[in-house]
Amino acid sequence: MTEAILLVGGRGTRLRPLTVRTPKPMVRAAGVPFLTHQLARAKAAGVEHIVLATSYLAEVFEPYFGDGAALGLHIEYVTEEEPLGTGGALRNVASRLHSGPEEPVLVFNGDILTGLDIRALVRTHTETGADVSLHLTRVNDPRAYGLVPTDGTGRVLAFLEKPQTPEEIVTDQINAGAYVFRRSVLDTIPAGRPVSVERETFPGLLANGAHLQGMVDSAYWLDLGTPAAFVRGSADLVLGRAPSPAVPGRCGDRLVLPTATVAAGAELSGGTVVGEGAFVADGARIVGSAILPGAVIEPGAVVTDSLVGTRARVGTRSVLTDTVVGDGAVVGADNELRSGARVWCDVRIPAGSVRFSSDT
Repeated sequence: MTEAILLVGGRGTRLRPLTVRTPKPMVRAAGVPFLTHQLARAKAAGVEHIVLATSYLAEVFEPYFGDGAALGLHIEYVTEEEPLGTGGALRNVASRLHSGPEEPVLVFNGDILTGLDIRALVRTHTETGADVSLHLTRVNDPRAYGLVPTDGTGRVLAFLEKPQTPEEIVTDQINAGAYVFRRSVLDTIPAGRPVSVERETFPGLLANGAHLQGMVDSAYWLDLGTPAAFVRGSADLVLGRAPSPAVPGRCGDRLVLPTATVAAGAELSGGTVVGEGAFVADGARIVGSAILPGAVIEPGAVVTDSLVGTRARVGTRSVLTDTVVGDGAVVGADNELRSGARVWCDVRIPAGSVRFSSDT
C-alpha cells in the first residue's frame, strides 16, 4: 500500500473551526498543525502519495504543506464545489489515485487522533481478501455512535444507527474512522452527489454480498469533536500517550517551543505546550493546556485543560479551566472561567468581571 486519501473539513460539526481563527486541522497540537501528525503517521506506515480531500479552505492547507516533499510525501489537493459527504468525497478524488483495481488504498479521517497500527490493518485487509477493511474500536458508552457488530472471524455483520434503548446495544464496537478499500470499490460509489459511507456505501456493499472486515484495535483513539478533546489530544501527544513521529521534541510533561519564554517560577505540567513567541510569567501555573504562539500568561494565572489562542492574554490571578480563549482576546486580571467557557476572538473581558464557581 502506497496511497491514501485524507478526508478533512466541512463534513459535519467535528471540523468546524474553534473559537480561534485557524481551522481545527491546522490548530497546533503538540507544536505543529494537527494534520501534520496524520500525514507523518501515514508516511511511517509506507504511504507515499496522499490525496487530501476537503470541502473548504484548501487555500489554508496547500500553502503550508505544499507538495508534501518536506514530509517525504507527494500530496495532491481536491476541493469539492459542494459538500459531498464522506463517500462522495472518496468518489470525487478516486481519479487521482495511481493504484491498480485490486490494490489497497488507505482512507482516514482528519479529525481522529489514533495510535492505530496502520500496517496491521493493511495486513488484515490483504490476508482476508476483503473489499473494505475497517478499524474498529471499543468504547464504554456506544450510545453516541453507530455500532459495527462482527462475527467470530471479524467479518462485519451490520451497520447499526445510534442505539436508543439498552436492548439495541448489541456491541461496544464502533467505526473508528480509518479504512482500507480495494481500489475498484471506490469506483462503485455514485459520482456527483452527496454519499455517506456509514449510511449508504457500507450497508449497500453488505447487501450486495461484499466482504467487509473489521479489525478491533485497542490502541489510543480520540475523536476530536470538541475543543476539550482537542486540548486533551495535544497533551496526550506531548505525554507520549498518543504516538506521533511529528512531535517536535522529546515526549514529557511539557513542550516549550523555540522563542517561547517561560519564567523560572512558572509551573508547567500535564503535557502543556507553549508555542513560539509566547510568554508565561513567574508564578503562573499551567496544566494540560495549549498556549498558542504569541500568547501571554501573566503572573499568578492558573490555566487548566484549556486552549489560549494566538496573541491572546490571560491576566494576573485569573483562573481558567476547560476554557477556550480566542485569538487576540484578553481576559483581564482576577477573572474565573470554567466548564466550557468560550471567549471569542479579540474580545476584552475587564479585570474582575467574571466569576464562575460552584460555591456562593
